[in-house]
Amino acid sequence: MVTTKEILRLPEPILPGHAACAGCSSSLGLRYALKALGDDVIMSIPACCTSVWQGPYPKSAINAPVLNIAFAAAASAASGISAALQAKGNKHTTVLAWAGDGGSVDIGLATISGAAERNDNMIYVTYSNESYSNTGVQKSGATPPGARTKTTPSGRVGWPKDISLIMWTHNLPYVATACTSYPRDFIDKLRKAQQMDGFKFIYLLAPCAIGWRFPSEKTIEIGKLAVETGTHILWESVNGDIELSRLSKRYVDPAKRKPLSEYLKDQGRYRGVSKELIQDYQNYINHQWSLIISLSKVK
Repeated sequence: MVTTKEILRLPEPILPGHAACAGCSSSLGLRYALKALGDDVIMSIPACCTSVWQGPYPKSAINAPVLNIAFAAAASAASGISAALQAKGNKHTTVLAWAGDGGSVDIGLATISGAAERNDNMIYVTYSNESYSNTGVQKSGATPPGARTKTTPSGRVGWPKDISLIMWTHNLPYVATACTSYPRDFIDKLRKAQQMDGFKFIYLLAPCAIGWRFPSEKTIEIGKLAVETGTHILWESVNGDIELSRLSKRYVDPAKRKPLSEYLKDQGRYRGVSKELIQDYQNYINHQWSLIISLSKVK
């Protein structure tokens, strides 16, 4: 496990002057990612919040080579970069595809699946703010039950796609979930993925102050509550073997989880939502825990 002091000593990969919102989790997550992976990284970024806050062309606040690409094509572009590096005999540069949930769970899912099926050598991180935050906070395939967005003004009905398990079914070398509120866990998983060949996928929960309607100073607190209430389960899979991460193992027993209401109370996207939709969210959480436990080493 990486220490906090080690994180603080790492070079800063995000330059001053970027345009991220106050409390932005995507900028925080990318800061951790590039600290973890080092300075020998080439990035592929589709249309998303990151493609905007990094700064207008020809400048960029990201201190790494970046290919800004069409909404659906982050994985395809990363595949091309990976193939070019392989052709040059370059085995040391890390290819990082960094995309939001809209460009991963929905628009880019086909190209991600194709790159995964080919086992192209890259790390693909989906930072999820559970909506299309960059275009006005519309529902995405990752929007949880009950959440209000511009396109679900009364609360989202139905359950989201679990892209982490979708990618797990591709029999990949590495799949994991993480949260920006737990940087050491995220950095450890990135470094583990970096040591493996093939397609590695990480789903990173990135709370969005604007889209979720909470005060920007509560970004870290909200992310922690997602884990502590069992809403977001931290796990990893190495060659198909799923194991709960240390931070989530303590919440296998539902009695040890904080009430869902603790997580939702500061999120304006849940204000006024019906009790039925909140219960639907709780049912979804219970189902996800049963599913992950049934697939994991915890029985």
